[in-house]
Amino acid sequence: MGLFNILQEGDVQIKGYPVRLRLDLLLCFSANPEDYTARGKIITPLKDRIGSEIRTHYPRSRQDAMAITEQEAWVTRPSPTDTPASVVVPAFIREIVEEIAIHARVDQKVDKRSGVSQRLPITTLESVVSNAERRALVQGESPIVPRVSDINAALPALTGKIELEYEGELKGAESVATELIRQAVATVFDGYAVQADTRPVITWFERGGTLDLTDTSSANELLVAVDPIDGLDRVAAIVGSRPHDSEPERAAVADFVLEGLCALKKISRTDEGKLFGTPPAQHRKPQTAEEFPDDETPVRGGKKKYYN
Repeated sequence: MGLFNILQEGDVQIKGYPVRLRLDLLLCFSANPEDYTARGKIITPLKDRIGSEIRTHYPRSRQDAMAITEQEAWVTRPSPTDTPASVVVPAFIREIVEEIAIHARVDQKVDKRSGVSQRLPITTLESVVSNAERRALVQGESPIVPRVSDINAALPALTGKIELEYEGELKGAESVATELIRQAVATVFDGYAVQADTRPVITWFERGGTLDLTDTSSANELLVAVDPIDGLDRVAAIVGSRPHDSEPERAAVADFVLEGLCALKKISRTDEGKLFGTPPAQHRKPQTAEEFPDDETPVRGGKKKYYN
């Protein structure tokens, strides 16, 4: 009732005392998702006293979403040593993080009533940078540059920010989040590499080439490992790698190319980080009538025999 009095009369009355405090206030209300309140609406008596209703929405573009996340995410970290910490977040990392939220908002396995707020990409980007920071400290690298493989380490940030429908619960939160990451990486990489010839890279893996990399591999280790891959340097140059970039930055681009091809299912990767070629599907030549004995003909479900 005190809130009603503030809204209707613009003052506060203290019962039992002749005191009236004239107020000059602006009150704003927000409604939580439906599953938080089992209603999802402001109660009718309060709504009757609200002057205007402003309906909000998700960011309309990836760039708008990136601007919000950049404003809110804590990615500028103090250095644990005497040297100043330098965090360089590649543009494609920011885009992938936003695409995860965009894909989650339309995924049938994610509960639309709960929604996917902008907190998901904010928290995810912070977790991605934290994983890159851990690797940089272990390897003694500078600057700190997140890679696409660091996004897989941010699964808890994703699973903690989405509610699943029944189908999603059956599949499992981690499986749903992993698929959202794959879709996001595929979407962003396809946009960056649309003019690139990735066939030599794919062929290198199909001919038996393998890589064994993890999110803890140093930039130098990664660059040395990918050096023999045919055509990778040309694809990386189109995607955004420059000769004057630092080793961590060039390693992040190389990792983006490899993870992008994995997301597009051109090559394969195990959960442990081993990359290998996807073997071509084995198509069995259909049998002809001449390949069957005279007393047998092929029919659905098996063979039918004809007896004289």
